Amino acid sequence: MTQRLPPSLTPLDTALAALLRDVAPIASVELPLGEAAGCIAAGTPLLAAHPPHDIAATDGWALTANNLVGASAYAPLPLTHGPAWVETGDAMPEGCDCVLDADAVDISGPLAQVLAEGMPGQGIRRAGSAIAAGMTAGAEGHPVGPADLLLARAASVDRLGVRRPRLRIVNVPGATTTAHMIAGIAREAGLDVKTNQAAAREEASIVEALDASSCDLLLIVGGSGVGRHDAAVTALARRGDVIAHGLALLPGRTAAVGRLGTVPVISLPGLPDHALAAWFALVLPLVDRLSACRPRRQLALPLARKIASRVGIAEIALLAEEHRAWTPLAVGDWPLQAIARADAWLLIPASHEGFAAGELVDAYPMRQ
Repeated sequence: MTQRLPPSLTPLDTALAALLRDVAPIASVELPLGEAAGCIAAGTPLLAAHPPHDIAATDGWALTANNLVGASAYAPLPLTHGPAWVETGDAMPEGCDCVLDADAVDISGPLAQVLAEGMPGQGIRRAGSAIAAGMTAGAEGHPVGPADLLLARAASVDRLGVRRPRLRIVNVPGATTTAHMIAGIAREAGLDVKTNQAAAREEASIVEALDASSCDLLLIVGGSGVGRHDAAVTALARRGDVIAHGLALLPGRTAAVGRLGTVPVISLPGLPDHALAAWFALVLPLVDRLSACRPRRQLALPLARKIASRVGIAEIALLAEEHRAWTPLAVGDWPLQAIARADAWLLIPASHEGFAAGELVDAYPMRQ
């Protein structure tokens, strides 16, 4: 689909620098573990050692290894006292340092007899072996993942400190599919997402839907072009400030950036590929700043074939990982099937003409 463009295009670097100006990390909050997943860890608590004491790692007989030297099926060792039976996870009885299998002790006669030797620590999990005292559930500045939640639950921690930017999405009629896509990606990235629906595509309805009173970031999805029915940018200008409209970015040329009071605003195009590219190039850096996120993970692989790009325009390429190399799927404009297949994305700076086949490039995985 051909889009009418604004009369001039602002360099991506210029627009992004203006958007990030005066934006600082938001305050951290404590959230239940289920809500903390995907958010950026901030001020995570120090965990207590787990297990807090030696426990049985298997079902069996709790004994002392030094007392079992020489025991075998040919030379059973009689016990003056009956051995203690433990189940997996039970605390080890005082003085016991090994767990023998059920058939290693014969209890059929008047005296229990041990039929095998034991080693100190056999069948046991030592105190602090699963979680060392002072560990944290989640690394500061990194997303909280399933392994972090596992540590927290094992250590009986039910809340974690995180930064969770509040995102408000204004859905302009005609861009609902794209708005749903952006909302899903934002939730997966750990944002607190709420959506406002503009009643119509005209300026007054969009103005009425623009509410930044309880959010850290506002996105308008749809209506960012200069067509007869595109009013998102004029609505933003009426309520706040437009920093730039029309970016030297492919896809995503008709995106706009601005502010509503002190809240950053990004107007995303209604086309899914253009909106997603603007999400990568504009929204993610802003979310990272608000979250105090550490640099995002990149994966360096050689290109399976060359990527050509136009100087003066920042372009984003979609890549698939095949045979330990990046295979370009789409550059500039993206078919939906390319978005579905993509494993990573690559920002080609406006100063570059592209990359040669075999060149090692750092790409951002679609899912961090």
